Amino acid sequence: MKSFGKTIVLLMLIIIMALGGLLWFDYLGVMHVRTVFNPLFKALGKDPQTSVTATSSAPVVADLDQDRINKQLEAIEIQREELSRREEEVAVKEQLNEQIANELISREKSQEDREKTFNQTLKKYDDKNVNIEQIALNLNGMRPEAAVNILLAMDDQMVIDVLRKVEEIAQRNGSSSMGSYWLSLMPADRAAVVQRKMLSKPESLN
Repeated sequence: MKSFGKTIVLLMLIIIMALGGLLWFDYLGVMHVRTVFNPLFKALGKDPQTSVTATSSAPVVADLDQDRINKQLEAIEIQREELSRREEEVAVKEQLNEQIANELISREKSQEDREKTFNQTLKKYDDKNVNIEQIALNLNGMRPEAAVNILLAMDDQMVIDVLRKVEEIAQRNGSSSMGSYWLSLMPADRAAVVQRKMLSKPESLN
């Protein structure tokens, strides 16, 4: 009888230890067996607890997830600010490039206008030079008196241009110029004005 009693006691201890081990494993979250003991807890007037409420593993996991989300949001915000800054830099560079392009276009147009004006002036001079040379050749073929009468009808600048062209033609042909003789046939005051202007003024393009 004594051995039978000891056996019963040992079995009860084993059962108690087994139940305690199961509850401890459930508390640690290794096993989920607490629902098996819910009827016993209710019979004893205790509210059964779950492994989720008994441990703090779930809140820790939730906090880690929230921290990860917060860091991701912070990284996205930093990236958005960086993109915004780069967009502003690109806009400034585009504005600067547009300003430089407009300035280059303006300079190019100004250069074209200058070249056009120069070409027009050069053509005008070439045309006038041809006309003056033709007048000088014609006057060289006239009687001096007739040539002087034509010169007197011209303005002073035209007379100067014709006389210079006559001198140029004479040097080119190796002959004597009629310019001095024509001046001697002009009225003294007109001849003096023409000679003075010839000395004080360079050749004109007008």
